Amino acid sequence: MSLWDYVSNHADTLTFLTYQHASLAFQTVLVGTVVAVVIAVLVYRLPLVSALATTTSRVALTIPSLALLALLIIPFGLGVVPSFIMLAFFAAMPVVGNAVVGLRSVPPAVIESAQGIGLPRWRILLTVELPVAWPVILTGIRVSTQMIVGVAAIVAYVLGPGLGSLIFNGLSRLGGANALEMALTGTILIVLIALVFDALLVLLGRFTISKGLK
Repeated sequence: MSLWDYVSNHADTLTFLTYQHASLAFQTVLVGTVVAVVIAVLVYRLPLVSALATTTSRVALTIPSLALLALLIIPFGLGVVPSFIMLAFFAAMPVVGNAVVGLRSVPPAVIESAQGIGLPRWRILLTVELPVAWPVILTGIRVSTQMIVGVAAIVAYVLGPGLGSLIFNGLSRLGGANALEMALTGTILIVLIALVFDALLVLLGRFTISKGLK
């Protein structure tokens, strides 16, 4: 059976698995981004703490994903919950560092100007600092998204959702009927999801980044 025949005969299953994979990646990146930005907002004014947060976020990326999944199985069992927690954790890490760097790189003169017209601290954060830092934060989100779309395949080891099950089932049956087609199709679909998400984030940047910051 050719690859095209395999895709045609299993279109419904492939569509469902692709939706699962994309949905899991989107949700975990969204949650990870929110958590990361909140952490950055809390620490960026404290040089020592912000440096520690940035370093920790980089070191945390060296944790093997399978090892973290194995640890999460103990309290949460198999399935979606440990998969979601692991992916959200990794999704937050690139964004934390970029958000801290972005917020700390806002020119002091810009902040002083906002203070000079009487804006309260929270309005300066929301209307000045975060918009100026947004291009750097968005870069972190793009890196995070590409990483998570790929890493999400690993959750098949704990019966998590997505295209990972297709890849690992194919690899475990190499030499058998449709084994290569399963693994190849799963891989191609993951690459396509990554490309679509990145294109959407580029488009988001064009609509949300001020022309003066481009």
